[in-house]
Order: sequence, then C-alpha cells, then structure tokens
Amino acid sequence: MIQASIVTIGNEILSGQTVDTNAAHLSTKLLSTGVPVVSSYVVRDEIDAIVRGLNLASADADVILTTGGLGPTDDDLTRQAFAKFLGVELELQDELLEHIQKFFAARDRQMPERNKIQAYIPAGAKALPNIGTAPGIMAVLDSRSSILDSRPASSNQYQASRLLIALPGVPPEMNWMFRESVAAELKRFAAGQAVVVKKLKCFGAGESTIAEMLGTMMQRGRNPLINCTVSSGIITLHIIATADDEKEAERMAQKDEKTLQKTLGELVYGRADESLAGVVAERLSRRKKTLAVAESCTGGLVSKLLTDIPGASEYFKSGWITYSNEAKTGELGVPAGLIEKYGAVSEQIARAMAQGARKKAGTDYAIGITGIAGPGGATEQKPVGLVYIGVDYENGCDIKRCLFSGNRRFIRLRAAQTVLNMLRLKLNI
Repeated sequence: MIQASIVTIGNEILSGQTVDTNAAHLSTKLLSTGVPVVSSYVVRDEIDAIVRGLNLASADADVILTTGGLGPTDDDLTRQAFAKFLGVELELQDELLEHIQKFFAARDRQMPERNKIQAYIPAGAKALPNIGTAPGIMAVLDSRSSILDSRPASSNQYQASRLLIALPGVPPEMNWMFRESVAAELKRFAAGQAVVVKKLKCFGAGESTIAEMLGTMMQRGRNPLINCTVSSGIITLHIIATADDEKEAERMAQKDEKTLQKTLGELVYGRADESLAGVVAERLSRRKKTLAVAESCTGGLVSKLLTDIPGASEYFKSGWITYSNEAKTGELGVPAGLIEKYGAVSEQIARAMAQGARKKAGTDYAIGITGIAGPGGATEQKPVGLVYIGVDYENGCDIKRCLFSGNRRFIRLRAAQTVLNMLRLKLNI
C-alpha cells in the first residue's frame, strides 16, 4: 500500500512561534487522494537536519512531502538539502529565473539578487509552478534511491519508486501547488488503491464508553479502520476504508457507518463536520419552531453558537445574559424569594429562568442555564463545575444537573454543548 510521510521544516515551528497547520492540511488532502499519512517530522533549518528528516520519512513511506524552506533567505535550505539527499548538484534553470524576474517586474520592482537562488533545482528533478516566487520540487527515485531523469509517463512505471516533493511553507502557496501540480501526480502514483473516509460525530458519552459499545470494531489492523478523536466533549469516529477501487471502499465505509449508527443510537448527532448547533438549527428551522435563551454562567455562549449559523433569525427570537440575581428577577421574572431559598445555582432557578424566557419571548422552546464556572464562587455543597440546565416547552420543563471538570473556559463550553444536545434530543421526539 502506498503511504506518505510529511517533513515540516522551520525553526519557527520548533520554537512554538508558528503552529504547523500545513501538516494537518496535507494529511487530509493526501487521504482524499487515497494516500494515508503514516508519519510526520519537524526539523530545523539546517541542511543535515533536513536530510535526516528525509531519511526517516523515506524509511516510513513511498511518498515524502516537505513544507517550508524554499524562500530566498539564508535559512531557506530545502533545495540544498534535497540535492544532498538525492546525491546531485543544484542547477540554474533559466526559465525559472525569467519567471521570478517577471514576477517582480509586474510589481514595478527589480528582483533582489538573493531571489536568484530560487531558480536552482536539483539536477534531474522537476520544478513545480507557484503563485509566488518559490517553485516547488518533485523527484522520482527508483528502488536504488537514484533519481530518475524524468517523470514516468504511466502509473506502471512508478512501481518500486518513491516520490519526493517539496512544497512552500506559505499556506496559500502550498495549497495552490498541491491542488494544481501534486494531487493528480499522487493519484497516478497510487493507482490501484482507494481510501474513503467517513466521520460520525457523537455527544453524550465518553470515549471509553463508546469504545466498549463498539467492541471489536475498533481493533487495530481492521479494514475499515475505526479511529476515535475527542475535542471538548465531542467524539468523532473516523471510518477509514481501503480497497482496490473507490466504489468498493465506499461500500465498505457505508456498511460500517450504518452499523455504528445503529449501535450508538442517539449518541450520534451528525456526520462529517456537522456541529451540534448546526444540527439544532436545522431541526428548529425544519419544524418551524422558535427558541429563547436565558444564560448565566455561559455568558451568552449558547446564543453565540446558535446565531453563528446563517439564517438564525428564523428560529432564534430572544436571548438574555442574566448574571446577577437582580437581572434574573427583573428581566425574567424569577421570584427573589426563590433565589433566597435555593440559591442562584439550583434546579429551581434554571426552571424559573427557562419558563420566564419562554413566557416573555412567546417561543416554542426556551433554555435556562445557571452554574459555577469558577475558579471562585464555589462552596462544598456547590462546587466549581456545577451547572443546572432547564429546557421549557409546551408540555413541561426538563431539568438536568451536571458536574463538569476543567477550567472556566472548558466548563462553559461543555455546559453550552450539553444545552444544545438536550434540545437536539427534545427535537427528535
């Protein structure tokens, strides 16, 4: 099976000054072309370090992609490292030099002498066009790691070869070059294999619970492979099916997708990149239902998530951020005596907030949420992370008591997600 490895080049990545978004983007794009990524390396701006990275990557995979180090400055050393790795010299390509000169001339500028280095390409390699001044590099190696003088004309000639590609580090340039020059080449290189990926989004259970429910479906080495990632309470199941052709891979992925949905039931809220807020918005709009939101500890986060969805005015009618007891009483009609008796963070106040919001807004549904996001304001009886949520509707008011762990930001996010999930399940009925 053809696999890929990514080498990211740059001291700024290693120092934490720049986040490596390129590797994540490339991994997604490579998988969509049927070439899964099996390793990723980050190396500093030194020729020998880059060569070591290339050696590690070439031991892992058939396709090696690098990003960064193709600029004109002294720390841009990828082309020199490629030449050393390939065992060839750099050669000046007049057509590239002319292109770079025209790039500057079109902007009424003279090309700095240092940009001339970008017109040098390892002997036998191919230059890849760019929307900027830095051309990419592509080389095909045979089974003895010797560079081939030209790109094979057909996928059959790629057998027992490795593909080495250098892309710019600037994301727009990298994305453009991959789309225009690399994607089609990869499909030829990996002809005869196809990978289809489907994603199911889940909320309402932890990773270990879902793993127990799925049992042997998550075993390593299985095809399709089921991977699980977690982000702020959202569980994403990745179904990765590999086959000789895309039709068969699609069939395998769909089969597992149906099995997972049946097994997990209401824990699955969406597919691909759907959000909880997006699913709730779609259901409210489709059923022509309206919503009001009264928030305390989440500080308007629930309202933001819902109104981030285009067309929110169809279903979202009103929102209140009632942080103080006076606001709860004055804006929502929560009885002061109720707060005095039970405290602002209680089942009774969440219910009263939801009921008050629905009455004032005249909506089909209303949310009331109150809690302690921390780090202060807690007691032994009411710790940080305690949240009460009320969902009021025509036939009653559902209340949920939650105890979240983590910092203030995480508690507020988990509370907002739980609100949306309660509403999603209510709209299922």
